Amino acid sequence: MHMHAGDSDHGHHHDHSSKNLGIAFFLNLSFSIIEFIGGWWTNSVAIYSDAIHDLGDSLSLGVAWYFQKISKKDRTKSFSYGFRRFSVLGSIINAIVLIVGSVLILNEAIPRLFDPVQPNAEGMIYLAIVGIVVNVIAASRLSHGHSLNERVVYLHLLEDVLGWTATLIAAIIMQFRSIPELDPILSIGISIFILYNVFKNLRKAIKIILQGTPEEIDPDAIHQVLQTIPEIRQTHDCHIWSMDGQYHILSIHAVVDENKTMQELATIKSRAKELLKDCHIDHATIEFETSEEDCHPC
Repeated sequence: MHMHAGDSDHGHHHDHSSKNLGIAFFLNLSFSIIEFIGGWWTNSVAIYSDAIHDLGDSLSLGVAWYFQKISKKDRTKSFSYGFRRFSVLGSIINAIVLIVGSVLILNEAIPRLFDPVQPNAEGMIYLAIVGIVVNVIAASRLSHGHSLNERVVYLHLLEDVLGWTATLIAAIIMQFRSIPELDPILSIGISIFILYNVFKNLRKAIKIILQGTPEEIDPDAIHQVLQTIPEIRQTHDCHIWSMDGQYHILSIHAVVDENKTMQELATIKSRAKELLKDCHIDHATIEFETSEEDCHPC
């Protein structure tokens, strides 16, 4: 595989990603255990909802952490492009766990709307404050993440911060007024918000798996850039995909005059790859052909 100077940056980001995901995993797992105890103590479905959500987050974080570590491994005969896509697999598993958790939360919360139970508001306040602090610490570790894995997990942790803030506000209201319906309403609102964002991120991950063209890359711009090289008459059969949302790959055919020497072709290829790096292409395969050649398929 052709290596660029930027690959060392990718390696650094991967190391940083694994460490951040590991810290977030242990923080969430510890706190989710506290939440289950707190949900029983306060008799709050909103706290139980957050507990299920955070346990799902913890399992997802563990999977994400594991796959992020795998994704750093060098390529093999079986995985010729390396293991970068395993981090995308981690984000898909993460999303599935959160969807299942949110459905369980809704299943528990909706019946409570019709048979509300006043929870222990004071206990909810204490748990909400701890929840905000723990999730802010975990989210701050991932706020500058580069991998799709980190971005998905960061979004979940940010949602947790918002969820706990809403829980804190509702608990303060219930401390002074008897409005038990607030508890399940809050739980349902958090679940719907989570589901909306999970589906949005799942769509991005599936597009990577299906080898869709990365959103930040314009194929027409690729053709225009390459055709600024005087020796390249035309470009076609362009394919662009991403390994993990960061590392982008391209294959393309370039038409040149038939009298070019191997040395001249090597120079053209080197210049083309330098231009492609500025277009966020990390690995490029360029096939040269003459205008007389039949290109099948193109």
